[in-house]
Amino acid sequence: MTTTDVTLPQVAKQGDTSGRRRTRMTGAGRQLHAGPLTYVILTLFAALSLAPLLWTTIAASRTNARLAQTPPPFWFGGNLFKNLETAWNQAGMGTAMFNTILVAGTITIGTVLFSTLAGFAFAKLRFRFSTALLLITIGTMMVPPQLAVVPLYLWMTDLGWANHLQTVILPTLVSAFGTFFMRQYLVQALPTELIEAARVDGASSLRVVWHVVFPAARPAMAVLGLLTFVMAWNDFLWPIIALNGENPTVQVALNQLGTGYIPDDSVIMAGALLGTLPLLIAFLLFGKQIVGGIMQGAVKG
Repeated sequence: MTTTDVTLPQVAKQGDTSGRRRTRMTGAGRQLHAGPLTYVILTLFAALSLAPLLWTTIAASRTNARLAQTPPPFWFGGNLFKNLETAWNQAGMGTAMFNTILVAGTITIGTVLFSTLAGFAFAKLRFRFSTALLLITIGTMMVPPQLAVVPLYLWMTDLGWANHLQTVILPTLVSAFGTFFMRQYLVQALPTELIEAARVDGASSLRVVWHVVFPAARPAMAVLGLLTFVMAWNDFLWPIIALNGENPTVQVALNQLGTGYIPDDSVIMAGALLGTLPLLIAFLLFGKQIVGGIMQGAVKG
C-alpha cells in the first residue's frame, strides 16, 4: 500500500467534514422567514390595538343622536372636522396643548436626567448606605400615590403654587422607577473598566458622565423617556386637583367637555382624538430612533 493510497481517503474525509461544517454554518446564518400563521397573528393583534382609536375616530365623525341609536355606527360620518373645531373651542385645547407639551417635556427631561445620574451612582459608585438608600427608593414605589395627594396639595398651597404649572411639574421630576430602571441597565451595560480608564486619562466626574455614562445609557434613556412622556401626557388625577380650568392640561380640558345636562359624546370623542394625536405624531417621528435604541441595547446586553 502506497502513501498516496493512505492519504487520499483521509483528505477526502477531511474535505467532506469541512464541507458539512460550512453547510451547517451557512444554514445557521440564513435569515428566518415568517410563515402565514405569523402574519395572521400579527394582523389580529394590530387590529385589536387599533380598534379603540378607530372607534374614537368613527364616533368623533358622527352626531350625538346617531351614537345613541342601536346598532351604533361602524363607519365614518361627515361631522369630524366640525366636532374637532367644537371640542377645540369649548375646551380651550390651544392653551391645554401648550401647557401639556411644556409639562410633559419638562418632566421627561428631568426624569431621564436625574434617573440616569442616580442610577449610575447606585450601579457604579461606592458610598456609605448605598444599599439602604436603594431599598428606600424602591420602597417608595410600594406607596399608593393617592396617599400623597392631600399633604402634597397643602404643601403646594403653602408655597403659593396652586393652579400653576410648577405644581404639576416639580413633584414628578424624579422617579423611583426610573432610578431603579437605569440602575439595573447600567450594572450590565457600563463596564467598570471603562470608567477606570477614563479616570486614568484624567477625566473629571462631569466628563465621565457626559462622555461615558450617557452614551452607554442612551438606549435605556430613550425607553424611559418614551414611557415618562406618555405617563405625563395622560396624567389626570394630580392635574385635575392642582390646576383649574383657566390653566389646564389636556386631560383637565377634556374633563370640561363632559359637563352639562346631556353631554355630547361625539364632541367628547373628538376632544379625546385631539389629545391622542400628539402622542401618535411623536411616535411616528421618533419611533425609529426609539426602536433602534432598544435594539442597540439588546445587542450590547
